[in-house]
Amino acid sequence: MKINQALDLSAERVGDGPVPGQDRGVRARERLLQEATRLFAEKGFARASTREICQAAGQNVASIHYYFGDKAGLYRAVLSQPIELIQQELGQFDDPALTLHEALRRLLGAFLCPPAAGEPVDPTMRLYLREMVEPSGAFRDVVAELVTPLHERVVALLARHVGVTQPDDALHQLAFALSAMAHDYGMSRPFMDALAPGLLHGDGAVERVLDRLVAYATALIECERQARARAGVAHNG
Repeated sequence: MKINQALDLSAERVGDGPVPGQDRGVRARERLLQEATRLFAEKGFARASTREICQAAGQNVASIHYYFGDKAGLYRAVLSQPIELIQQELGQFDDPALTLHEALRRLLGAFLCPPAAGEPVDPTMRLYLREMVEPSGAFRDVVAELVTPLHERVVALLARHVGVTQPDDALHQLAFALSAMAHDYGMSRPFMDALAPGLLHGDGAVERVLDRLVAYATALIECERQARARAGVAHNG
């Protein structure tokens, strides 16, 4: 399950039919998150008003305070939700009982979420692109709380498989390279469709891409392991 699929399922679970009080609260919160994501992506944090977010979500103006505290709390929740969904998808990708191939498949598969052909760029992706260009304090806080621990788990996984006990800059760089390979299928989908129209279409297309990404990642990790082995031999010699 990818980010956009998880959000769709979440919306389905809190659909427009009659629901008990607790489920109504879940639906209201999800609608606020959905419309806030769209409006923050279109206008930015400062220009998107809480009133228009509530109107779009069909909620009263006090609902943001009730569910999120304030506008900043809503924005932080919008930024956090996709990362939390990825964390659920990842599970225990770094379990030592998994082979490297299994671990990489879980890791890269959770990030590989290209939009369907012809679909507009997902609002979440637009919002994150905006934040990457002009990061806000909220974004930095979310990265520190949610992304940093995940990155450290990836680096620890790589350290284990290249045979070192202490992570270093090279392993951080390797972790960035692996995540970038998968992220690009979401961020650069329009270019990929123009340059290689059949790559991500048809039955099993995304699975085939994932197979290649896992193979590429395995090769990069082996390259790093061999480089360290050569350096160790040279040092000892």
